[in-house]
Amino acid sequence: MTTPDIAARRALGACAALMVGALTLTACGGSANATDDGKGGKDSPKTSTAKIAISAKDGSTGASINATGVKVSDGRLTDVKMTVAGSGQTVPGAISADGHSWKPNARLERGTKYQIAATAKDSGGRTAAANSIFTTVSSSNSFIGTYTPDNGSTVGVGMPVSFTFDKSITDKKAVQSHITVNSSSGQQVAGHWFGDRRLDFRPQEYWKAGSKVTLNIDLDGVQGAKGVYGVQKKTVSFTIGRSQVSTVDARTQTMTVVRDGQTFKTVPISAGSPQHTTYNGQMVISEKFVQTRMNGSTVGFGGEYDIADVPHAMRLTTSGTFIHGNYWYNRGNPPFGREGTSHGCVGLADVQGAQGDTQAKWFFDNSLVGDVVIVKNSPDSTVSPDNGLNGWNMSWSAWTAGSAA
Repeated sequence: MTTPDIAARRALGACAALMVGALTLTACGGSANATDDGKGGKDSPKTSTAKIAISAKDGSTGASINATGVKVSDGRLTDVKMTVAGSGQTVPGAISADGHSWKPNARLERGTKYQIAATAKDSGGRTAAANSIFTTVSSSNSFIGTYTPDNGSTVGVGMPVSFTFDKSITDKKAVQSHITVNSSSGQQVAGHWFGDRRLDFRPQEYWKAGSKVTLNIDLDGVQGAKGVYGVQKKTVSFTIGRSQVSTVDARTQTMTVVRDGQTFKTVPISAGSPQHTTYNGQMVISEKFVQTRMNGSTVGFGGEYDIADVPHAMRLTTSGTFIHGNYWYNRGNPPFGREGTSHGCVGLADVQGAQGDTQAKWFFDNSLVGDVVIVKNSPDSTVSPDNGLNGWNMSWSAWTAGSAA
């Protein structure tokens, strides 16, 4: 039989156990209705209402190198730190003016592990935190397109938009449909595939002088081939400058420069020799060099020439055709304009060192990347459309037939 004292002690012990349990529940689980918010209110939540979302989930692989970032709802970000995992190298970034998002200042590297630690506060000053360690999409499982022209550039009327991809593209329609090119001139623009790694865009006729062209690249996450996804998302704009089309006549050894429909200047030239003729056709200046080395062994001519300082050189084909200054021409040759003596390039009178008031310097200074140089009356064939940026040598019907969209 239980005595009163023993019963009382048991009752007290039970009450103590209940009190400890209640304290434990409050300390670990929190109470949504009975905690203080720091301002004396008893009905506000103890935990922050700010909800942080890091786009790359913790432990994930294949994260975007463009779209990775941090967002917060019901609060403002106070600090975001992004580092390269392992090295601790900081990745610079910025919180938006409204405090609702953060993103890196530059595109991330492929196949790299990163860590993000973010904190935010809600309207009551309560702090929330989130962390993620993730790996970006690998180089083997992604593709990138190198493109021209550059953002903000001013180019000639013949400049196409040209992509070269680092992987073979099998789903050309998917890739092309996520690249759009629009002009303020209203010209229709179509794409054309040269093989499975190059995609160019151009209008039917040369771009209208002074127009603005906008290139929208939306390839992030687009599958270009089995297990291979795009990683680019960018908008690029460039301006078409004045119209300049120069025509080289290999028969008369002259070049006539036409600016905005009017003859600007005619200069004597030296085109390819009878043994090494110059391509016919419409060619687009793709690069400009004040001076460059030209070595015949790099373009199939063995040791016939190696000139370390060719002045005022502008590339017309990938295979090595340039229009450039020639300071060595007058060594035993007739004056410019009499005969072609080059290995297929178009030469203009110049001096060594790229200095002085010469015809080559004048043409160099008055030319843009994207200007058109047409060669006619040469005994050679027409340049291949994919040898340089020279798709203008295809008819519009042939060009659009090569579109996948």
